[in-house]
Amino acid sequence: MSEESDYMEEGRQAFAEEATELLEQSESILLRLEDEPDNDELVNDLFRAVHTIKGSAGIFGFDDVVSFTHVAESVMGRLRDKELGLNDKLMSLLLDSRDQINDLVRQVIDYPGEALSDTLRERGDGLLAQLNLYLNSEQPEQADSPQATEAESESAGEGAMVGSDCWHISLRFGRQVLANGMDPLSFFRYLSTVGDISSMTTLATELPDLNSMNPEDCYLGFEIDLKTEASKEVIAEVFEFVMDDCQLHILPPRSKIADYTALIDTLPEENMAIGEILVASGALTHEELREALQYQGEHTVIETISDDDHLPVEIVSKPPLGEVLVDKGMTDTRLVDAAVNKQIKVKKAKQAEQQSVRVNADKLGDLINLVGELVISSAHTELKARQTEQAELLETTEHLTRLVEEIRDATLSLRMVQIGDTFNRFKRVVRDISKDLSKKIDLKISGGDTELDKTVVEKISDPLMHLIRNALDHGVEKPNVRLAAGKLETATVRLDAYHDSGSIVIEISDDGYGLDPDKLIAKAIENEVISETQQLTPAEINRLIFAPGFSTAEEVTSISGRGVGMDVVNKNIDALRGQISVESELGVGTKFIIRLPLTLAIIDGFQVQVGKSSYVIPLDLVDECIEHTNRDNQDVKGEYVNLRGEVMPYLHLADVFSEQSDGEDVKPGNNIVVVQYAGQKTGLVVDELLGEHQTVIKPLGQIFQNLKGISGATILGSGEVAMIIDVPALVGRVTRNGRDTGDASQLH
Repeated sequence: MSEESDYMEEGRQAFAEEATELLEQSESILLRLEDEPDNDELVNDLFRAVHTIKGSAGIFGFDDVVSFTHVAESVMGRLRDKELGLNDKLMSLLLDSRDQINDLVRQVIDYPGEALSDTLRERGDGLLAQLNLYLNSEQPEQADSPQATEAESESAGEGAMVGSDCWHISLRFGRQVLANGMDPLSFFRYLSTVGDISSMTTLATELPDLNSMNPEDCYLGFEIDLKTEASKEVIAEVFEFVMDDCQLHILPPRSKIADYTALIDTLPEENMAIGEILVASGALTHEELREALQYQGEHTVIETISDDDHLPVEIVSKPPLGEVLVDKGMTDTRLVDAAVNKQIKVKKAKQAEQQSVRVNADKLGDLINLVGELVISSAHTELKARQTEQAELLETTEHLTRLVEEIRDATLSLRMVQIGDTFNRFKRVVRDISKDLSKKIDLKISGGDTELDKTVVEKISDPLMHLIRNALDHGVEKPNVRLAAGKLETATVRLDAYHDSGSIVIEISDDGYGLDPDKLIAKAIENEVISETQQLTPAEINRLIFAPGFSTAEEVTSISGRGVGMDVVNKNIDALRGQISVESELGVGTKFIIRLPLTLAIIDGFQVQVGKSSYVIPLDLVDECIEHTNRDNQDVKGEYVNLRGEVMPYLHLADVFSEQSDGEDVKPGNNIVVVQYAGQKTGLVVDELLGEHQTVIKPLGQIFQNLKGISGATILGSGEVAMIIDVPALVGRVTRNGRDTGDASQLH
C-alpha cells in the first residue's frame, strides 16, 4: 500500500470516528429536544453537528452521505429559523434520518467504492421524500395549528430590523486555497462588479507562530458589506470556484436575528471582544461600534479610595458595552447574548482541547499490559532486595514500588470511562419501543458519572440492552392496565449505577407487573428444571429465569420475551467476573442487580497461605482479619462464628481447594479473613497472612474455565503462580447452602 493510500485510510478512519461521535451527539440532542422543544441552543448544536458531517464527507468525496445529509440539514435549518415547529412526526423523521446518515457513513467506511445496497437506497429515498415535504411547503398537518401560528409569530419577531442595509458576506478561505492556484484578490475584484463593497474587515484565522507558518497556506478571513441589487445566488456564484475550499455565509440586508446569532456561533476566530464579534457578523457597523465605545469612554467613572493604612487606589468603572449597544438601540439583546455565549464556548472548547487527546484503544491496551509486567518485575525486585537485607537497597526498592503503584493507578485511570454514555443510548431504545408498543414509559437515569473500565463498559452494553428491552416489553403494563391497577399511566424504568465494596453495581428496575412465582415454578417443573417436591427460596425462584430456554411469556414478540436469552445475559456477566441477582414483587415491579469488577487488569490483593499454596483475595473485598484466641474459640460452633455479636459463616479454604492443613475446624492460631460482598459477610479460614500484594490478573485457560472459587491467577515476585480467589462465588456458596444468620446469642 502506498503512502498516499495509507494517508487516505487514516483520513477515512478519522472521519469515521468524528462522524460517529457527532451522530451520537445528534441523537442525544434530538432526545433532549423532545423535552425542551424551545431550546434554541440545542437546535443550533444539532445543525452544526450535521453540517460538520456533511462538510467532512464532502472532503473525501462521499457523495451519498453529502446528498442525503444536505437535505436533512436544510430541514434542520428551517427548524433553527423557526419556520418549522417540532412535533412527534418531525422528531421521528429526524431520528430516522440520523440513523440513515449513520448507516451511510458505515457503508462508505466498511465498503469503500461499493454501491449502496437496495435496502439502504430505498430507505433513503423514502426519507428524502418525507424531508422534502418540509422544504417545499408549510409544515405538514400543522400549517393552520396554534403551534404553527405561534412559530410564525416568533419568526416575525426574529425578523426585526437588525443589521445594515447591505448584504453581509462572511468568508473564510481554506488553508490550501493558495496552493490550489486561487488568488483571493481576484474574487474581490469580481465581487466589485456585482455591487459596491462598502466595508471589508480582514481577519487572521488560526494563525500559528512565525516559526510554524507555511507561506503557501492561507490564514485569512474576511467580513464584507456589499451594496447591491443582486440576488443571493448571484453573489454566491462569485465564489463558485472556491466553494469547496471555503466557509461562506451570505446574509441579506436586515436579516432575522436568528440568522445573525447562527453566524456569530460559526465564527472561527478566538479571543474576540463582544463588539468585534457583532461587527464581524454584520449585526453592527464599524461606525456604531466607534460611537458606542466613545459613549462608554465619556461615561467612565474613576473613584479613588484610600485610608490611613493603605495607599490610594483608583477604581475605574464604565457601563458594559453590551448594555450601551442595547440602550442606544444599535443592536438587540439576543445578539449581545449570542456574542457572550460565543466567548464562553471558545473558552470551554480551549479547555476541552487542552484536557483531552484521542488515543487508539489497542495502544492503550498494550500500555496496560506493559504496566502489568512492570508490576510483576517490581515485586520480584522488592523480594530480592529484602533477601539482601541492605538498608539502602531496601529504601530504593520501596521508592520504586511507590512509583510503580502511581504509574499503575494513572494508567488504569486512562481506561476508566463514565457509564453515563452507555446509559444515554437507551433513551432512544425506550422512546422507540414505547411508541411501538403504545406504552408510556419514562426512563430515569442516575449515577451516570460512575466510572469503570472501558472494556467492562463495552461488554456490559449488550446484556443491559436485553434487560431493558425485556422490561419494556414484558415488565411494564399497558396504560389502561396500569390505571385499572391504581398505578400511574406512565411507567418508570430506572437505570442506576454506584460503587460498593470495590465493585460497580448497576440496577435495572421497573414498576411493572413483576415476576409471578407460581408461573415460574410451574414452568420450571414443566421444563424439568426442578422437581415437583423441590423447595426453593424466593431468590432461587427468581433465578429460574436464567435457566436456558426458560420463559413464562405467553407469546414471544419481536422485541423480547422475559426469560428468552436470559441465560446468555447470565453467561456474559459471569465472563466479566460479575454476578446478577433478581428482586421482584408481584404487582409492584422487578429489579435486576448486576455487580461487576471495576477493572479486568490490575488490582490490589491480599496474599494468604493455605497449606503449601499462596492465594490472593481482592483487597477491596477484605473487611478485617481475626486471629483467634482460646477465649474466642468458645464462641465457635459448627460453621459459624460470633463476630462481635453478629453471626458470621465461614469456609475453610483448605477444604475448598483440597489443600492439606493442620485441622478441620477453626482453632487458636488460625486466621479468619473477613470478606464482604453484596452486604453479606463471610469468613475465610487461612493458615497465614502474607500482606498486601499488587495483583496483575492473568486469565485462566479454557481447561480451567469451570474451576470453582477461582477467578484468575497472578505471578508473585518469587515467580510462583498464585490463584485469585473468587469471593462472590464463595459468598454465594454460603448463601445457597441456606446458612441464614441470626442473633449470635443463639449459638451458646
